[in-house]
Amino acid sequence: MANVINNKEKNRYELSLDGNTAIAEYILNKKGVLFFTHTEVPQELEGQGVASKLIKSAFEDAENRGLQIAPICPFVKSYIQRHPEWKRLLSDEHKF
Repeated sequence: MANVINNKEKNRYELSLDGNTAIAEYILNKKGVLFFTHTEVPQELEGQGVASKLIKSAFEDAENRGLQIAPICPFVKSYIQRHPEWKRLLSDEHKF
């Protein structure tokens, strides 16, 4: 599977496959919290684990950069529920 890139100009992580791009949009605040606002996977890529790979890579990048996360997007929140090891990155205001 292709690599996930952080497109800082568009404030989103991207994973491109077969001419289609899945995205995870975010807002980074001044306190170092990455608010994941929206995840979108093109229909052609659905059911292949693309969104999960995208979010996992985004979380790894956030952790490497010393950032915390805030899951506003329902998919991101459900991903954390399925992978509770990532709760360590949740900002204090967004722990669940």
